Amino acid sequence: MKVADKYIKLVEWSEEDQCYVGSSPGFIGPCCHGKDETRVYKQLCSIVEEWVDIHQQEGLPLPESLTSKSFSGKFVIRVGKDLHKALAIKAAASGKSLNNLCTNLLQSSVTGQG
Repeated sequence: MKVADKYIKLVEWSEEDQCYVGSSPGFIGPCCHGKDETRVYKQLCSIVEEWVDIHQQEGLPLPESLTSKSFSGKFVIRVGKDLHKALAIKAAASGKSLNNLCTNLLQSSVTGQG
């Protein structure tokens, strides 16, 4: 396995640009684009490999890859008092804990299922 294989490679359709755009979250922002998703992915893989090579040749530290990072399952988010109250009311009305309600809302937002 190559070092570059540890980095997430994301190819998404851009409505604004009317093409596929490739990036490596946490490493490289949008860096290639095109009409063919497979070609954009291959180009993105090459770009990530080049960036890894450059970092290694110049002695620059590589960012931690998201795939090797461990997550605790907890994070703190600050919201306004009104939103906090509205979420607490919605949770109580649906018989859920505030944590469970927020987890479900975030999950449906990420997966597009609601």
